[in-house]
Amino acid sequence: MLDSFRLRLTLLPLALLFGSLTACSSAPSSKSWLDVVSPYRFDRVQGNVITREQVVALKAGMPRNMVKDILGTPLLASVFHADRWDYVFAFKRQGAEPQSRHVTVFFKGDILDRYESDDLPTEAEFVATLKSMPTIEKLPAMSASEESLQKFPPAVKPTPVAPAAIKAPSDYPPLEPVAK
Repeated sequence: MLDSFRLRLTLLPLALLFGSLTACSSAPSSKSWLDVVSPYRFDRVQGNVITREQVVALKAGMPRNMVKDILGTPLLASVFHADRWDYVFAFKRQGAEPQSRHVTVFFKGDILDRYESDDLPTEAEFVATLKSMPTIEKLPAMSASEESLQKFPPAVKPTPVAPAAIKAPSDYPPLEPVAK
């Protein structure tokens, strides 16, 4: 009797293991689950949005402050490369190709020498790539006939309160301490 109990005790974990493995094989494949359910991924914007209009406004000989006014604060300004500012932009959206752009501005002393950039979109082109709210088709006109308005009781006008009925406090506490 003790031997059959030990045998059952040994076979129970094996039976549970094989039972769980057969249950996994009857589940749908993971690819079909990914088609149905996918986690929400928020849009990530990192860095400075630099447009073609901003880069066109840069002119050699500008001071650093003017460049900063046009392009914004650089994302990378290295202590080891004091005459170089890097502007990096990355935009990742679920279901769309990630966008990545790079603009490098070079200075001689405190004056803009030159710049290098990727092919940049115009401001209108960049705005067009942003996710917009779904457009609603033409809304129905809001109108009511006199007959349908008769179904509702007339609006009750509120009675005005006379200004004399509202009593203001007669004395207020002093704003400053009274001198003794």
